[in-house]
Amino acid sequence: MPRIDDYIAACALARERLAAEPYEFLQLRSGYESEEGKALRIPFLDRVFRLGYPDFQFQDLTTPGKEVPIQEQILILHYLLAGRPEHSPGDWVAYREIPGAAFYYAAFLKRAVEPLKKAFGRNIAGLKHAAARLDGVAVEFGDAGFDFRVFPKVPVRLILHAGDDEFPAEATILFDRSIERMLSPEDIAWLAGMVVYRLIGLSRELAS
Repeated sequence: MPRIDDYIAACALARERLAAEPYEFLQLRSGYESEEGKALRIPFLDRVFRLGYPDFQFQDLTTPGKEVPIQEQILILHYLLAGRPEHSPGDWVAYREIPGAAFYYAAFLKRAVEPLKKAFGRNIAGLKHAAARLDGVAVEFGDAGFDFRVFPKVPVRLILHAGDDEFPAEATILFDRSIERMLSPEDIAWLAGMVVYRLIGLSRELAS
């Protein structure tokens, strides 16, 4: 498991690479209108972050004063480093179909698929309510299916088949194939887990 020093080093490397990029290129990659003074605004799930240029320090605009977890910082910085998708969206693939993902498949199951089944396998209503709060778009697959726009150019699809006393719940998480040109398999596993845990958190808020 990576140590905090590894995360700090990954952040520093990403910032160094981004500082060498022209501001206008990063503005296009952000998928969001930028601010005056060469700052970038990046939407991620249900929050919006402000990143200074060229220092790339984070500010949570949705919850001012809230610290941004370093794993999220790394993911957002890596997204900014990504190139544009090379084909139109809609070609959905499973995690195992992404080149290089086999090494991280166990982590992907642990971080995303298993928590999704455990939290919502017998609570389809809870998933639907949480997904609505996260601007999920319903799709007609399984007992509940939703598309989420995690970043402006990164859609993710979650499909859940409810469990009962006879059959366990089944969950599928799909990605647009363009993601393989934008994020590493490790980043994609983290991203999927962040979507699922945000849904779990929203479900608990709604139930309290």
